[in-house]
Amino acid sequence: MGIGQIAIDVTPLREGRDFRLLLTGRFFSMAGNAVATTAANWQVYGLTHSSLAVGMLTLANSAGMLSGLMTGGMLADRHDRRTLMLASRVPLAVLAALLMANSLLSRPQLWAVYVLVLCLGALSGIGSPSSTASVPALVRPDKLADAAALNSMGGQLGNLGGPALAGTLIAGPGLASCYGADAACFAIFGLALWFIRGLPATVRAGRPGFRSMAEGLRYVRRNPVVGGMLAVDASAMIFGMPSALFPALAREHFHGGSATFGLIAAAPGFGALLGVVTSGWTGRLRRPGNVVIGAGMAWGAALVGFGLSGNLEVALAFLALAGMADLISEVLRNALVQRYTPDAVRGRVSSLYLAQVTTAPSLGNVEAGFVAQLFSLGVSVVSGGLACVAGGLLLCGLHPAPRRPGPGISRWSGGWRCNASRVKSRPSLSSEGAQTTSAAAR
Repeated sequence: MGIGQIAIDVTPLREGRDFRLLLTGRFFSMAGNAVATTAANWQVYGLTHSSLAVGMLTLANSAGMLSGLMTGGMLADRHDRRTLMLASRVPLAVLAALLMANSLLSRPQLWAVYVLVLCLGALSGIGSPSSTASVPALVRPDKLADAAALNSMGGQLGNLGGPALAGTLIAGPGLASCYGADAACFAIFGLALWFIRGLPATVRAGRPGFRSMAEGLRYVRRNPVVGGMLAVDASAMIFGMPSALFPALAREHFHGGSATFGLIAAAPGFGALLGVVTSGWTGRLRRPGNVVIGAGMAWGAALVGFGLSGNLEVALAFLALAGMADLISEVLRNALVQRYTPDAVRGRVSSLYLAQVTTAPSLGNVEAGFVAQLFSLGVSVVSGGLACVAGGLLLCGLHPAPRRPGPGISRWSGGWRCNASRVKSRPSLSSEGAQTTSAAAR
């Protein structure tokens, strides 16, 4: 396999101006979010000295995002997706500014951090399904995996630089500068969206409500590949997400400060970046589902190594390996979900996918903090990693569909594509919706 087959394919960037603008905006949004999240975690730990409190902060963000995602997914299948992204992103800058104001108080209010983070999650959730569902309209169908890799690269660059920058800012200007940087990044994202063309849904869904959301749920339940992709990631994140322990590990296990915390928080992003720049091979897999499951198990094994390591450099290497495995899984899961979902329900399925991606790590953080309080930091990390490996083995037997091409897949040059008319779903959402989606994407 040559370098050209390994390196990330940048064709979607060359071919699509709007995709370039969306990717640029997402990068700044992710970078700012990583800076603010790292700062909020450090602030809450400093106020409470509790890893469980840090995990609860993540849960607050996810609770807000979950409610926003459910609403945003239904709106994305009914209204212009660019308008929804603009309307939800601009107020986020105001909330970040309020976090900055709270951090400047002589006695910052803990409850204010939780409330503002909850609101940040809700607004982010409203626009996120539109962002994800817009990609198939901006790139060629055979480039969805490459577009997913490029989106992940932008996010991982932000996740890599964000925590490290946050650690530097906390040690220098202070927490307020982290929240200020987040506000500026949201403003840049809004500016990038302003120049993107309108992105209306190709098939206008019914009014938001339980019936509309139930259509998306039915599609996920009846499509074994989409449902399997969600189950694989849920297993890995619920049992193996230890980021709530990072502040305590930095101080108590590695005897460092904010700079050490920044390195630990950034290490998974560094590994993910290495994975994404060498992700060209992901679009040419015969059985991508096998790789998704294997990557989830590799994530768990790397976390076991991290938990057993007493040396910071070795621990960072294991975290980087975990991030690389998670990135490969993310790219393939995203591409498969988008390929198997017609545009008629893409917003709602995207919201369910993103809800799982968001809530599972939050539950994992709470679980990690709870186990750490009952036993120790090391036991929490190692037991979670072992549970990830066991979960991957269990899912191999329970969800066979993601591990083989299946009846709904036909080959294209360099990958696989879904013939949505052969995927089980409601008649109004299957072949007719898929044909509309295919025409619009082309």
